[in-house]
Amino acid sequence: MKHLISLNDCTPQEVENLLTLAARLKRETKAGIPHPILAGKTLGMIFTKSSTRTRVSFEVGMYQLGGHALFLSGNDIQLGRGETIYDTANVLSRYLDGIMIRTFDHQDVLDLAKYGSIPIINGLTDYLHPCQVLADLLTVYEHKGKLKGLKAAYVGDGNNMANSLLYGCVKVGMDIAVAAPQGYQPPDEVVANAKETAKQTGCTVTITDDKWEAVKDADVVITDTWVSMGQEEEKAARLKIFSPYQIDSALLATAKPDAIFLHCLPAYRGYEMTEEVIDGPQSVIFDEAENRLHAQKAVLATLLGGVQV
Repeated sequence: MKHLISLNDCTPQEVENLLTLAARLKRETKAGIPHPILAGKTLGMIFTKSSTRTRVSFEVGMYQLGGHALFLSGNDIQLGRGETIYDTANVLSRYLDGIMIRTFDHQDVLDLAKYGSIPIINGLTDYLHPCQVLADLLTVYEHKGKLKGLKAAYVGDGNNMANSLLYGCVKVGMDIAVAAPQGYQPPDEVVANAKETAKQTGCTVTITDDKWEAVKDADVVITDTWVSMGQEEEKAARLKIFSPYQIDSALLATAKPDAIFLHCLPAYRGYEMTEEVIDGPQSVIFDEAENRLHAQKAVLATLLGGVQV
């Protein structure tokens, strides 16, 4: 691995290695064992799309690994608006050991990787959210003891989370069902890529507009906000379109009795899920949020520190 841009770029073994390393680093952290793998290394963090969890987890992760994180806001750096991405990538490659970028346009991430000479980590784009899905997979493994053979169900907008879940689940051999309204389902290219990988890892991919079909007998039930950053003008229309896709206790009851509920946060109670679901006994959202730290540390240690499992 040179970058983490899409889980579709990773082999199943590379995903497994990241999860194994994340689990090890988490155990060491909990035991008070230091792991200064990135001593003397600096990560540049470019944010043109703000976030609480992404910034804090990457900053803390670099600190725990012995390195330093440098925050660059949209006011500090304007990709492609003023200085070209080509120049930005080349200049930052002379200063930094790696770049994490959280932005709107996925092409920005691809261009940084194309023109720079250091590892690039996709902290989120409108197209993909790979770090979150690594955290999700780690959380599922912790609660289920395995990944292969399980069924994950995602209900809601076929957005960056749905796309990365499709890529991530099939890499580890998990069946994945995505329920989204017509016109809001994942892109054909993502579905095709996921199905191709599923043939190799022995799992299934289901795309439907029926949330009951998707959630039936699922081991993991997942949703995300219906109105992402930058879609505020569409809020009224989106709430009307997605309201039939709310996850409530009746829907969750059709999953397996020991199913867990995931949400990457921020969550809006009464919209994509009810309070009784997200605050109920099957919800593991705060384990999931914590695991952003450990999953991302594994990515950092692998890409910036050359650590191999």
